[in-house]
Amino acid sequence: MPQATAKRTVFETGTSSCNTRDPTLITFLARRMIHNTIAMVSLIVLVFIMSRLTGDPAALYLPEDATADQLAAFRAQHGLDEPVWIQFLNYMGGIAHLDFGVSLRRGMPVMDIVFEALPWTLRLAGITIFLAMLVALSIGPIAAYRPGSSLDRVVNVLSLAAASTPDFWIALVGILVFSLSLGWLPTSGVGGLPYWILPIAVLMLKITGTTTQVVRGSMISTLAMPFIKGARAKGVQEQRIVFAHALRNSAISAITVAGDQARGLINGAVVVESVFGWPGVGKLLVDSVAQRDFAVVQATVLVTATCIFLLNAVLDVCYALLDPRIRLD
Repeated sequence: MPQATAKRTVFETGTSSCNTRDPTLITFLARRMIHNTIAMVSLIVLVFIMSRLTGDPAALYLPEDATADQLAAFRAQHGLDEPVWIQFLNYMGGIAHLDFGVSLRRGMPVMDIVFEALPWTLRLAGITIFLAMLVALSIGPIAAYRPGSSLDRVVNVLSLAAASTPDFWIALVGILVFSLSLGWLPTSGVGGLPYWILPIAVLMLKITGTTTQVVRGSMISTLAMPFIKGARAKGVQEQRIVFAHALRNSAISAITVAGDQARGLINGAVVVESVFGWPGVGKLLVDSVAQRDFAVVQATVLVTATCIFLLNAVLDVCYALLDPRIRLD
């Protein structure tokens, strides 16, 4: 009895200590929100300063023979004659009043331009991530179930090749083969289903390859753990062991990788959108930098940073739901 009491006391003390150290879900999310907010503000300051280093918009938008008075009038009209720190304070004051400026190129509120392009990127990113995760979570566990088998070697080689090949090379080869040679798919633009196939396929390859590698490695480690051996000893079906027990424990690694890939897509798949002429925020950002349209550049970065901020919050909730050590307050 004394030994049992001592063991129970040690166990309860250790559990209490563990629960004390583990953050609650609300505290966990609050800390992440603070970190993301600091990162967002720092990014806004950096983009504001870096955009001013691209050159003087007046020299780009006015004719080459524009007089000094015309240049000065253009800069005064758009607030570019003030010192940079005054321009930044005016910009932050505008944000506080939900005024994000007017596009130099198109003469319309920049948020209208950004929100016109954002849905195209979000739809492209959402479909790509969903299909990539579906494929990776299907073939990764199957390959990990028999490591070293012929199927495992094939999946390993193909996923490594997909994860290592540059997006721009895949995009150009896809256009050359399926658009120019075979004539099956359009080269660029937006429209019906054929316009979506090449951009999604190009973006899917790297994400699917990377996520498959992570799922496969995590599943191999998980399937060798004692609780899996215990489930087998109890007579649990192999299919349930692989896809219910092992896959759940490997899901956090997969979500982490998928979250990193999704951040990159939401930030604008710049290469793919530029190659395929996709009217998303990535192409908008590249065009705006080339056109020295400062307000559009800043608004694009602000909106994409906000989307990434929200995505981080969703991923944090997923971690909390999958990891039993994180509890609701």
